[in-house]
Amino acid sequence: MRLIYRIALRLTMIMVPLMAVWAAFFYFAVVDEVNDETDDTLDSFSQVIIMKMLAGREMPPPETGTNNSYSIMPVDSLYAEQNKKIRYYDSEMYIPEKRETEPARILSTVFRDDDGQYYRLDVFTPAIDKEDLLRAIALWVVALYLSMLFIAVGVSLYVLNRNMRPLYSLLEWLDRYRLGGKNPPLPDDTDIVEFRKLNEGAQAALDRIEQTFEKQKQFIGNASHELQTPMAVIANRVEWLVDNTDLTEEQLGELLRIRKTLDDVVRLNKTLLMLTKIDNRQFPEASDVDITALSEEILSAYDEIYSDKGLSVKRDFEAPLVVRMNTTLAYALISNLLKNAYSHSPEGGHITVTIRDRQFLIANDGDAELDKDRIFERFYKGSGREGSAGLGLAIVRSVQRYYDLRVEYAFMNGMHVFSVFWK
Repeated sequence: MRLIYRIALRLTMIMVPLMAVWAAFFYFAVVDEVNDETDDTLDSFSQVIIMKMLAGREMPPPETGTNNSYSIMPVDSLYAEQNKKIRYYDSEMYIPEKRETEPARILSTVFRDDDGQYYRLDVFTPAIDKEDLLRAIALWVVALYLSMLFIAVGVSLYVLNRNMRPLYSLLEWLDRYRLGGKNPPLPDDTDIVEFRKLNEGAQAALDRIEQTFEKQKQFIGNASHELQTPMAVIANRVEWLVDNTDLTEEQLGELLRIRKTLDDVVRLNKTLLMLTKIDNRQFPEASDVDITALSEEILSAYDEIYSDKGLSVKRDFEAPLVVRMNTTLAYALISNLLKNAYSHSPEGGHITVTIRDRQFLIANDGDAELDKDRIFERFYKGSGREGSAGLGLAIVRSVQRYYDLRVEYAFMNGMHVFSVFWK
């Protein structure tokens, strides 16, 4: 998730409880203000009723329609003693004209006439429906929240996007950056101190990485060259000993084992050198490679090399598959997958090579599923086959990362299946 979207999401999460608290406060504030005004009206009306009754003047009719109404009833001194204070509360009142009850605000008080008789006066007036008010406030709060949310998020996204452009420029430049390649200069057109420092730090770090990268390439090249020379000399001397000296059978066998070990070391050195070059992205050249033709070429060679195993190899090529790759890496990818299938198949086993819909699939007989988490690791030997360095599938994984391919392994119907998908 992008940073500005994460900020917008968190703003939304913060505003929800804030708006809920504000809505509750607003509701109770409105209700309190309405009750206060209504209570003042009831208090004035009750004073008029009490004064007219004590003065013996004509009383207004108790039922006044939808306006203020009242009722008076005599009470004893004990009740009067227990209810000295004026009480305000909400209840229901009956409206004769409408023949229904409506919410009302009621004032209840006790007074005494000149004869010492106590009376209870209840004054009624229609009040707002609290439930209707709550629903209305909730509706408007939701509308207000959504409006404020869209405005706040929109403004935040606009402001953040404008101010974060230097960061996005840096990230895009880093995505396009390739070690050892011709990279464009880092855009540095911001006057924001933090972003300028970030750009300077990124440039300095990459400069150090480039220097280390160049030294590493030089070391690898030198090391490989220096190792090849003495190994070639040793191989030539072993051959000279075999051809020009009288050796016993045991000595001859020992020299042949030395030569085989030396060949393995040479092959291992070349493989590790290639892996390092792939990881260092030292294969920038690319061309159109026909994977179908390349597979047929390699298959023909392996058919001859592994002819003694009596393998049944089926080719299922629907159409030519042409991809944009470095030729050396394309050969390394296909040859290592095919060699893995040929070398690990049992004698008389079956191999199927399929090319369709920008997919290369190879399946070979197997006894049990391999460890999916480790088969592409360097020096991992799942089958324990003698003579295997465990680097073939590691090269496949390196090429996959180099070109962002999708390489999968599955064990289905007693067969190991490796698949390569080009976008």
